[in-house]
Parts: sequence; structure tokens; C-alpha cells
Amino acid sequence: MPRVRKGAARTQARKRILRKARGYYGCLHKSKYKAQDAVIRAGVYQFRDRRRLKRNMRRLWITRLTAACRMRGCRYSQFISGLKQVGILLNRKMLSELAITDPKVFDSICDQAVKASKAVPTKVAA
Repeated sequence: MPRVRKGAARTQARKRILRKARGYYGCLHKSKYKAQDAVIRAGVYQFRDRRRLKRNMRRLWITRLTAACRMRGCRYSQFISGLKQVGILLNRKMLSELAITDPKVFDSICDQAVKASKAVPTKVAA
């Protein structure tokens, strides 16, 4: 049985890795093995940061809502619990957009939420 060399497959594999490593600094975009390590590490960061971005955006929306609620004289937790009691099903992204772009609508939503949260009796420690 004749010996088979990898010829074209090896070249294609090398090109595939170096194409992904384009723009990396130093030998990370020239050397196949260094580039392979860098591409794997970049993929790990990419996977992790796709989830981290979602987390950071939610924190941003909550911060915006907290500021908007404080301007209207209520707390964020009071606002959210009031929304659930009234049955307003807007997510935090849409609420923060409303607070920025359409303050009058947000005022009315905030008033409804505050009224609903104050109507529920709170537990008194005895």
C-alpha cells in the first residue's frame, strides 16, 4: 500500500486557521500553531462575552429605570412590583426606552405602578 501525503488537505487546514487569525499581532497570524492557540482562545472569549453582553445590557436598563423612577419619586423595586400587579408586561429594555424617548407615557405607567404597589398591604413586624 503506497504512502499517502496530506498535500492539499494540510494546506487547506493551515489556510483556514490563518484566515481566522488575520489581524492578530506578531507571529499569531503567521505561525500555524501559535495562530491555532490564539483562535481557540478567542473563541472561548467570544462565547463567554456573548453571555456577558446580555448581562451588562440588563444592568444598564435597570440603572436607567432606577434613575427614571427616582425622578418620579418612587423606588425601582416598588415600580416593578406595581407593574406586575397591574399586569403591564413590558420588559426592562422597552421600559428604559420609554423613559428616554417618551417621558409622558412613562409617567402614566409609573403612576399606575405606584398606585398598585401602595394598595397592597405590607407585612408589619409584631
